[in-house]
Amino acid sequence: MIAFEEFKSRADALRASMAGACHAAGRDPADVRLLAVTKTHDARAADYAARYGLGLVGENRVQEAAAKKPLVAPETAAAMAGGRLKWELIGHLQSNKARLAAGLFDRVQSVDGEKLLRHLDRAAAELGKTLPILLQINAGNDPAKFGVEPADAPRLLDAALACANLRVDGLMAIAPLESARDAAVAARTFENLRTIRDDLAATRGVPLRELSMGMSGDYAAAIAAGSTIIRVGTALYGTRTG
Repeated sequence: MIAFEEFKSRADALRASMAGACHAAGRDPADVRLLAVTKTHDARAADYAARYGLGLVGENRVQEAAAKKPLVAPETAAAMAGGRLKWELIGHLQSNKARLAAGLFDRVQSVDGEKLLRHLDRAAAELGKTLPILLQINAGNDPAKFGVEPADAPRLLDAALACANLRVDGLMAIAPLESARDAAVAARTFENLRTIRDDLAATRGVPLRELSMGMSGDYAAAIAAGSTIIRVGTALYGTRTG
């Protein structure tokens, strides 16, 4: 695990790069939030994010978050400007883990089916809460990625809007693996997600403000396409070595 000072240096450089990408796209840097992806790193990763002042951390696995979350120093998270650290699930969620996820996370970004919606809605009701969610769309048409197909996005949104204990904040997508070799693939994916969001917002009369898209290697293209949340791990923490 890197030292906090190195993390701070990386975060400063990333924030500056994000601001540059926003200015190039004619956007306000304040409209794009940085989510620190802490998966596979120990609890210090989340602690670093809170100490630096980032409001969001993301985990891929429910069990990993359950083990890690209690280890983050409460005084560090509580000292954050603008409120406490928020935990988001960004990895695939199985329906049988929906109740645990609903209790652990402040938002679930990876909702990709009606069965999962029903389980999360029921779990949130039992917990007496409204659970914010994002709908994961396979905007890059990649068979290796989770997410509902673009043609099925309206039906999934309608099902989500019918769930009394869920709040749909927006959409999420992951660019295909080939985007690492071809930047145009990532750009098309992100532009497609924005178009899907705009169409759904117009036809359903809901804002769907959040577009969670873009990671360490493609966040500039995501910002240009309208991302409001970029999910970054490697650029902040480096590659995990053990």
